[in-house]
Amino acid sequence: MSLVELIGQADERGLAASGLACLDRCVSLLGGDDEVLRPLWAGLADDAGAEEWGERLEQVRGKLGGDAEFGAADAKSGEDEAVLLARRMLAAAPVERSAAEVRVWADACSVAALRIHRLLDPLKDAGDSVDARREGRTEGMSPLVAAELRRQITVLELLAGHGTAGLRPALEVSTEGRRVLRAVVSRRSRRRG
Repeated sequence: MSLVELIGQADERGLAASGLACLDRCVSLLGGDDEVLRPLWAGLADDAGAEEWGERLEQVRGKLGGDAEFGAADAKSGEDEAVLLARRMLAAAPVERSAAEVRVWADACSVAALRIHRLLDPLKDAGDSVDARREGRTEGMSPLVAAELRRQITVLELLAGHGTAGLRPALEVSTEGRRVLRAVVSRRSRRRG
């Protein structure tokens, strides 16, 4: 099943976990540590967490640079495209954790995370767009993009197959991806510096 199909079939918790996992893997681009998104992950484990989602989200935004309009200010400061995409993921997170709102966010986060990995991959992805990758056309995919696509699919499958019991392994998948992306960014910095 393609990533697009999995997102289309996911429930509210799976969608929220999918979007959060994409953001989590890219959080180091925003200067966040490994624990900054933990309150949001914890809120996915119980139904009461849906009511507290907005408050926890605002706290995360405050820690990662506030909830100000991301985009125009970042473009002026010269931050690169990968950081802008990560900021937009955070800015677009819905304050209300409803299925309709998190579906739009999860879909946008999926695209953004794949674009970030494509931008940062030292090997070029032969595909025209990340949309083709999300629809299952994977020929010529670069390793970093392929790994991100697998992680996104895995997170959705874990939540679809195991419900709340899939949250811990989904977080582990995300943590692994965060380490990989952090290492890629570190290598790029060393080469430039």
